[in-house]
Amino acid sequence: MKIRAVSASAVVIAALAFAVSAAPATAAESDVQLSVIHGVPGTPVDVWVNGTDTIKNFQPGTMAGPLTLPAGTYSVSITKVGATSATDSPVIGPIDLPLAAGGDYSAVAHLDASGKPTATLFTNDMSATAAGQGRLTVRHVAAAPAVDVVAGGKAVVSNLTNPNEAKLDLPASTVSASVTAAGTTEPALIGPADVTIADGTNTIVYAYGSATDKNLALMVQTIDGLGTPPNGVQAGTTGAAFRADQAARSEQIALWVGAIALLLTAAVAAGLVVRRTRAESTRG
Repeated sequence: MKIRAVSASAVVIAALAFAVSAAPATAAESDVQLSVIHGVPGTPVDVWVNGTDTIKNFQPGTMAGPLTLPAGTYSVSITKVGATSATDSPVIGPIDLPLAAGGDYSAVAHLDASGKPTATLFTNDMSATAAGQGRLTVRHVAAAPAVDVVAGGKAVVSNLTNPNEAKLDLPASTVSASVTAAGTTEPALIGPADVTIADGTNTIVYAYGSATDKNLALMVQTIDGLGTPPNGVQAGTTGAAFRADQAARSEQIALWVGAIALLLTAAVAAGLVVRRTRAESTRG
């Protein structure tokens, strides 16, 4: 019974070694992170990915994900709730989303400047931020003309148009900001609202809705893990470097686990030989 138990343990450890060595490396090298943002007011939808109804009854002003997916090009359709296929009752699409390995993306269903439903794929900035700083990303996905983002009585982002973005690295703090028509500081189209800039975090603010329908609003997405250690940058601590470091660590673990598995297997084999030899000696 002991021999069987050890043998089974060796098999389990060998299988674990294979899983640890393969899975994280695959995630680091060939997977992507995708968040889906719904910014079309008053329109619950279903989201179809490659012909499969993936997100059902998706409500405006909400986010799904992040989803971990293999890199590749995905066909995405957004339909009315209850549609029977990706081409039944389409609201947006189908559109092709090319997702490159190791990337972090946000796919946003929103209104274009004229008020027509559309979709935009944004690549999220995963580069490291300096110690004590965070990143503010502002995305204009509203049916509205060019806007400014005003903080402290002055424009910190100017003349931002749909469907574009602006990025700022700022000291970690809470900022009171408002969205105004380009070239003005008031009246506010949205806000003022308090936005937290956290250390090592990309805070992504979406201005969505329609100026004509007076339903402009903000939605916030955060991506953390971008910070730089106070004593300098260490390889493999943030963003893609962090994922690469995790893969390297996993490979090292796999080598040790594999070695242990081989030792256990050898020990089991040696035990069998010793027992067989003793048995033959007894018979003699």
